[in-house]
Amino acid sequence: MSQPPVYPRGDSTWWTHDRFGMFIHWGIYSIPARGEWVRTWEKMPQEQYDIYREHFHPDRFDPAAWARLARDAGMKYVVFTAKHHDGFCMWDSKFTDYKADRDYVREILDAFRKEGLRAGLYYSLLDWHHPDFVVDDHHPLRDLGYVEPNRGRDQHRYCQYMRDQVTELLTEYGPIDIMWFDFTYPSPDGKRAEDWEAEELLALVRRLRPGILIDDRLGLPGAGDFRSPEQYVPRVGLRDEAGNPILWEGCQTFSGSWGYHRDETTWKTTHQLVSMLIQHVARGGNLLLNVGPDPRGRIDRRAQEALQGIAQWMDEHSASIYGCTAAPAEWAEPDNCLYTWHPGNRKLYLHILEYPVKYLFLPGLADKVKFARFLNDGSEVRFMATPAPQSIMASLLPPGTLGLSLPPVPPPVTVPVIELTL
Repeated sequence: MSQPPVYPRGDSTWWTHDRFGMFIHWGIYSIPARGEWVRTWEKMPQEQYDIYREHFHPDRFDPAAWARLARDAGMKYVVFTAKHHDGFCMWDSKFTDYKADRDYVREILDAFRKEGLRAGLYYSLLDWHHPDFVVDDHHPLRDLGYVEPNRGRDQHRYCQYMRDQVTELLTEYGPIDIMWFDFTYPSPDGKRAEDWEAEELLALVRRLRPGILIDDRLGLPGAGDFRSPEQYVPRVGLRDEAGNPILWEGCQTFSGSWGYHRDETTWKTTHQLVSMLIQHVARGGNLLLNVGPDPRGRIDRRAQEALQGIAQWMDEHSASIYGCTAAPAEWAEPDNCLYTWHPGNRKLYLHILEYPVKYLFLPGLADKVKFARFLNDGSEVRFMATPAPQSIMASLLPPGTLGLSLPPVPPPVTVPVIELTL
């Protein structure tokens, strides 16, 4: 039985430390304001969709303001959609005329690097505009069948176009730390790794940027540096077939849409967003949180307010995120709480999602904790591990359990965090 290929890996040391990034979906699909898949959902012909290109003039575009929002929220890297499935390019590519009238990729990456964030690019494997991209079950023209619309199309020629554009992005736009390809869909009328010439594309990226991180959506099992669960949070950390922990990054939205959606109303609260960030890190993952700027180039007011709420929490609690990962399995989390663990300084961070009355009991931590304090103000939290044999606490504390004595009023923060020094 042949062994599966062993693929080279990028440098993930910074990524597993930083934990939190900003995803940006922005293009001409922001004008219809019905999401980034609007062309195929509504089966628009190209000439109908082209009107959005004619009217894409973002007069309020301010990448420096975007970058400051991300920096203040504690985000450490950005991934921007250089090209989405509609094929419209957000940079001055030499290989197509189907592109913006200014180089948004360069301006955005420059602005984010200036604020100290690392730079990543999203590149769609699909392209509903390119004349050689073979019509499939995701294409806006799918109802016309797969024979007549595909006459004269050459998928190999399209793959060369992709390689030319990826080379352009990886050699002319400074250091690119992440390449986020999207996506493979091996349905009967879909596309598989061979339809992207994925092995060749992967080898090209590794040759041009050996340390780059690549997601898992090329259709080559084991080739990506990380898994990318979308719009859900894994209940436990992800593992490979041998049971070993693997790198993963959840990509999530503030609401239900990636691209700007004017009428979308299912926006998450600040508490939900902060809790989601904690959940990702507590299960050994990263969070890539998406914004979809509007046609004028502004990040939605609701997203700005949410980012400011995250910023307020991160200002006092980022120690429980950066450099942290899942806690050792033997330390069971109390109800309505999540642990993150910093192995370098032996700090265990207890995130209290629902504040209890008076006491909080931590199984397995008796005689292990040297000091406890709230992160927001540094104030001490008293605890007991071995109560007097006849006391009330003796009946409440099973063997090996640490009891925290909490103040009656919780700290005035979105999610209180107690730092436990072991």
